[in-house]
Amino acid sequence: MKKLLYIALLVATITEVMATPLFNTCKGCHGALGEKIAMGKSKVIADMNSTQIQSALQGYKDGSYGGSMKALMKGQVMRLSAEDIKTLADFIPTLH
Repeated sequence: MKKLLYIALLVATITEVMATPLFNTCKGCHGALGEKIAMGKSKVIADMNSTQIQSALQGYKDGSYGGSMKALMKGQVMRLSAEDIKTLADFIPTLH
């Protein structure tokens, strides 16, 4: 049981280390904890679950998601790999 706890702690630490630099570009609009309505138009990402975040980010990337901020967000997510999107989607719900 101790080994499982250590493994879980290690995975959580690695995820945070990998996600923090990725999330730094999100903070400016969405807030340090994802608590802001970005540009007065977005959903509060802190209220979204991992699946919703992953779907939204992938949708922004492929152009199938988004409203008035679609073009801005597309530019932000184009540099993200599928792994980066998954990392962010798993990390953001842990901020609150």
